[in-house]
Amino acid sequence: METKARLAVVVALALLAGGLYASPAPAQQPVKLGYSTWVGYGPLFLARDKGFYKEAGVAVELVKMEDPKLRFAALAAKKLDGLVSTLDTMTLYVKPDVQLAAVLGLDDSKGGDGIVADKAIKTIADLKGKRIAFPEGSVSHFFLSVLLRQHGLTEKDIIPINMTAGDAGAAFVAKKVDAAVTWEPWLSRGKRTEHGHLLIDSSKTPGLIVDVLIFRKDVLQKRGDEVRGIVKAWHRAVEFWKENPRQANELMAGSVGGWLKDVKVFAETLAGIRYYDFQANKEFFGTPQRPGTAYKTAQFAIDIWSELGKIRMKLRPEDILDNRYLTR
Repeated sequence: METKARLAVVVALALLAGGLYASPAPAQQPVKLGYSTWVGYGPLFLARDKGFYKEAGVAVELVKMEDPKLRFAALAAKKLDGLVSTLDTMTLYVKPDVQLAAVLGLDDSKGGDGIVADKAIKTIADLKGKRIAFPEGSVSHFFLSVLLRQHGLTEKDIIPINMTAGDAGAAFVAKKVDAAVTWEPWLSRGKRTEHGHLLIDSSKTPGLIVDVLIFRKDVLQKRGDEVRGIVKAWHRAVEFWKENPRQANELMAGSVGGWLKDVKVFAETLAGIRYYDFQANKEFFGTPQRPGTAYKTAQFAIDIWSELGKIRMKLRPEDILDNRYLTR
């Protein structure tokens, strides 16, 4: 009996070991990134469709969430691992218990954002006392705030009209406001009106409106190699786009979809931004000894949002910028 019992134990252990050995390895959990429909995020999809994420050893799930407030809420709730948004917007959502860092510059607005104004308004200083439409707490608000301060003005010197960028553009076309801070197609529509012209656009403020890739710091600590893989795949996608712009645009337009699904519209909108390649990112972040534009833009945002009461904690650019994941 003793011998049979021992044999049974040995057989059971062997079967158990065999079962463990035969069990498939757990599937890699994808890194979940939240995004909105924007031409600047095209290479994220190109990297997926061309297999660059897979080659870099990372699985990525792109989750559409158009409202930035919902994206950042999902990130804080750990429903997302990371997201894409503008650097200035990011500063609004850093909290003592929600530590975030931007690890990669994606695109720089070079004319895609701007201000259309009545023809009698010829300078930024002329905006004083005028009705200006823009979405409060948005990148348009940030853009306007920087320009006002560069000309000795603040929000107290204008009559702000809070509405979405699209509604702001439409209100200007309908002559309901004196100026609107908006983007395409409303910039073109506004300047084509008899009463309007383009006062300024983001081509005059390089490095100010920049989309960045953002992660919670706990994700960076636990999944740093995967983050580097995503960064590497982004840079590969940008290089592919440089070498094959027509094919890349077709792929990106189809994958980004929404109002950009028409490749012609995608290409036209793309003319208003610049994709960041590896070299552009190195210059954007700079070094601790010689900080790049990212630090200046982050400081602008921190100062402006703090002044307006939207940031209530001590925050420094170095708290939210991390270039250790840049690779190609």
